[in-house]
Amino acid sequence: TNVDFLTMSATPIPRTLEMSLTGIREMSVIQTPPEDRLPVLTFVGAYDKRQVAAAIRRELLREGQVFYVHNRVASIDRVTSQLQELVPEARIAVAHGQMNEHQLEQVILDFWAQKFDVLVSTTIVESGLDIPNANTLIVDRADAFGLSQLHQIRGRVGRGRERAYAYFFYPEEKPLTENAYDRLATIAQHTDLGSGMAVALKDLEIRGAGNILGGEQSGHIADVGFDLYVRLVGEALAVAKGEEIKTDTDIKIELALDAHIPHTYISEERLRMQIYRRLAEVRNEIEVSNIAEELLDRFGKFGAPVEILLEVAKLRVMARRVRVSEIVQQGRFIRIAPVDLPDSRMVRLNRLYPGTQVRATVRTIQVPSPMTSLVNGQALKNQEILSWIKDFMNAIFDEELAEVKV
Repeated sequence: TNVDFLTMSATPIPRTLEMSLTGIREMSVIQTPPEDRLPVLTFVGAYDKRQVAAAIRRELLREGQVFYVHNRVASIDRVTSQLQELVPEARIAVAHGQMNEHQLEQVILDFWAQKFDVLVSTTIVESGLDIPNANTLIVDRADAFGLSQLHQIRGRVGRGRERAYAYFFYPEEKPLTENAYDRLATIAQHTDLGSGMAVALKDLEIRGAGNILGGEQSGHIADVGFDLYVRLVGEALAVAKGEEIKTDTDIKIELALDAHIPHTYISEERLRMQIYRRLAEVRNEIEVSNIAEELLDRFGKFGAPVEILLEVAKLRVMARRVRVSEIVQQGRFIRIAPVDLPDSRMVRLNRLYPGTQVRATVRTIQVPSPMTSLVNGQALKNQEILSWIKDFMNAIFDEELAEVKV
């Protein structure tokens, strides 16, 4: 308990990052790049010999050096021979972990001393090497690398004041897996200085958070789900810190309303689920209005189903204020629970809403549903139904709602 830890990483592993996000560890992000550092121009595409030759020759023209990463020791000599045929004028060296340590050290020292132009190596170069004159990186079979590993390898170039280039190639004849595509798309999109945090967050999303108390550094928390897991960890941390645990009651609203986010409005499922979750957790009408403004700004004008969904969120805020956890339609009635009403409000309830059933033992009231009513021969619309339920809540819980507003 008396030992402090400082962990430093360009791309923290999912478990470490998740521990920071949930509050188990404190996190500080350094976003200021070194002076005169330039972003690495990154290219992702199918392997092309002509492009490889052009990239190496361009670096040689400015008297620079090249890292060529091929992570297969069995075939690294064959790849080196092919490169030598492709660019005969280049001086090429090989480095991998199965070499004699003195021989390996000499190769790296010679490369640092600019006795070679191209270093063909495995991933042993991914961390610790600082060679400012090497500013072109070529990665063979980039689809087989992890996301944070790709980011670390890219960090071997662009360490001086020269513009650096990184090429991530995958086999043209082999289809990419979904995860490989996500990794390569992420590394191509996040090229700005200080983008390691964005890469790490995407890595967490792809691989999952892992096991805090075990050896697994990645993997999905399938048993309880990520949201519940984060909440449980947060509660445990609050107990450890001696803080009061804030428990929020889940509010169940089940009404026959057309309240949803259409696929035509937000096509990506992850974004739709994100909006649903945020609306379920709102604490006041201002938060609902903020979400409505954000939807309008990001996705354009929304239709009636989204508008009704926002009104349902406001009803949830109202229910949370008066500690009601259920507003559920059951046949011709709407059930509201739990409810404890004094006699004065019981009289008002029977006068304003005749036919209401009160079940004191289970703290439940059942009010005749407006959905079965007709106004001028027409059924009530979604908006009118919600307005009716809100009027009912205001009439029955006026004192509690007034206290909150004050």
